[in-house]
Amino acid sequence: MSTLTSRELNHDVSSAKKAAQDGPVIITDRGKPSHVLMTYDDFKRLSGKRGSLIEALSMPGLSEIDFSPERIEIVSRAVDLS
Repeated sequence: MSTLTSRELNHDVSSAKKAAQDGPVIITDRGKPSHVLMTYDDFKRLSGKRGSLIEALSMPGLSEIDFSPERIEIVSRAVDLS
């Protein structure tokens, strides 16, 4: 992972874009990480649409899966709120 200062980024944007082809580039501002430059494909992969629980439960073939979780016993105890 590469790191560039804001000044370095402003001086040579094309080098920063080339570096982003190999992985995320951290941009610092006054010595602290402030931004990340990455390719659009990496961005799409990281921010891809997540399915809902309903979509996951309605997947084809899900009804054929044998799922029998073990029953557990939960013991409660008295609480003193005085």
